[in-house]
Amino acid sequence: MGDLTPTDAPTPHDIALALAAEIHPDAPPRDVVASFSLRRQAGPRFGYKTSGGPVQGLAQSLHARLYGLPTDPGPLPTALDELLQAVGRARDGDQQKAVLAQLAEQLRNAAEILEWARDHAHWRQLPTPTWEWLRAATDAARHLADGLDDVSPDFAPPQASTATPPPPAPTTPRAHHARR
Repeated sequence: MGDLTPTDAPTPHDIALALAAEIHPDAPPRDVVASFSLRRQAGPRFGYKTSGGPVQGLAQSLHARLYGLPTDPGPLPTALDELLQAVGRARDGDQQKAVLAQLAEQLRNAAEILEWARDHAHWRQLPTPTWEWLRAATDAARHLADGLDDVSPDFAPPQASTATPPPPAPTTPRAHHARR
């Protein structure tokens, strides 16, 4: 890699921009998805593994590998665009569940903002359809958040059963019938 100092090293965002620029110089990384696969001849040697996802997630992984940084996922971001990037890094059920929980929290925040807009706009005399739309949007955001809470456990990995199996049924001696 050379003698790069931390200030000279490209950030994951720099890497993502460079990868996105391969598609178009103005393409934002959030809009670019990368996919890696093996040549047919190489597939058997490497277990036919493929990888892909949002460029930002791949860039963060590449950055960590290149510079020996930890690849453990950090805390989930709160900004929705960054949370969208985290989706590409959510490899197992626990991470997917955490992303959905964070999304539910952000939907609740959105509902609060919509409610604030509705309640604090009364002095402007909003038209009734606008006020009703804000109320419906607030309710919808809360409903979506509650729904995510309900379904997010389905993304958790199955837990190993700790219950002991019932003992086998006792065997009873069979009477042997004499052949005639």
